[in-house]
Amino acid sequence: MQPLHGAVRSYAWGSRTALARLQGRSVPSEHPEAEIWLGAHPGDPAKLGSESSGRSLLAAIDADPSGQLGSRTAEDFGERLPFLLKLLAADEPLSLQAHPSSVQAAEGFAKEDAARVPIDSSVRNYKDASHKPELIVALTEFHALAGFRCPRKTVEFIDALGVDALSGYRSLLADQPDEAGLRTVFTSWITLPGPAMDALLPIVADGCVRYLSTLAHSDGGEFVAEARTLLELGESYPGDAGVLAALLLNRVTLAPGQGLYLDAGNLHAYLSGMGVEIMANSDNVLRGGLTPKHVDVPELLRVLDFEPAEVRILDPQPVSPAMPVRYDTPAPEFALTRSLLPSGTSVELDGEGPQILLCTSGRVALDDKESTLVLEQGAAAWVSASDAAVTVTADWGDAEVFRATVGRTEFR
Repeated sequence: MQPLHGAVRSYAWGSRTALARLQGRSVPSEHPEAEIWLGAHPGDPAKLGSESSGRSLLAAIDADPSGQLGSRTAEDFGERLPFLLKLLAADEPLSLQAHPSSVQAAEGFAKEDAARVPIDSSVRNYKDASHKPELIVALTEFHALAGFRCPRKTVEFIDALGVDALSGYRSLLADQPDEAGLRTVFTSWITLPGPAMDALLPIVADGCVRYLSTLAHSDGGEFVAEARTLLELGESYPGDAGVLAALLLNRVTLAPGQGLYLDAGNLHAYLSGMGVEIMANSDNVLRGGLTPKHVDVPELLRVLDFEPAEVRILDPQPVSPAMPVRYDTPAPEFALTRSLLPSGTSVELDGEGPQILLCTSGRVALDDKESTLVLEQGAAAWVSASDAAVTVTADWGDAEVFRATVGRTEFR
């Protein structure tokens, strides 16, 4: 059991206040802080022990994979930590993106390797051969776009906007309200020539303004959030096909504690908010817009899942105070649990497999019967497979703790 110090990642969409405030650092931060990586990803591994001079978690696992991960995890996942835990804070929207399946990732990685595309090339899609399922759990109100909305509902949205220039696409979706219709419309939009896109987006924006000022009253404001999102994205990304693509997607709002699981092929974009994110330990992203970065349209279309579906918000509730809740996903690489500990209460963790514990509110003591480690708000700890079972206690008021493990490991 050791303190784990995450690597801060600065991206333009990050926040100068959210993560710094959570960890009790000075505000505002020097640069926008988008993510804190708590794991053993080669791109930015966390440190054990001392933040300034500690050993990287990646190096510790490489030196003793069985001791750190346990023999079963090492055998199943190739002597690497199979998950990456993050703190994420978005003040601006992330790029519209999707992640490949295991088969697609293996094929794409091999193809780019065969073509000798440098691993650090800006046009490389596949940094590794793994898939990247992910789960976000909100710490604050969290907004996102996720998955293709039912086409019939999108037809209603287009009708509400009253934009004649969208009538052809509206008719196509009305006549073919399925994944084939969505694929056709999305492909048309993402390949629309620049001049045509520059002409269409302002007209759509005018429709959003008109809807928000008048028409929203006639339907009870059903599409207010969607219309506002289109306007905000249009202002931030003028001429970007991702703005139109957002018209096809589910608009999601998570309350603190609620989660959203994103499987392969799900087109999504985080819009704003702070959360705890866990994913398979991969860096494969296919972008679809809302970014100046490389967009590989053919490869994106190869991996996208166009099947329309309602968003399933994960909202597990404890059966009793201090009882941990688990966010159920099909991902074998990770599991995430959350404990809301009233002051003076404890939860005992099993000792199976590697674990990362993250305190997101309050303050807790970790006790393995040989030593005690105090986690302040925003701090994390690494518990290796060789460590004894840990008891987590909230001794200084109420606290919130997340626990990341491999998929088969649960709170006991």
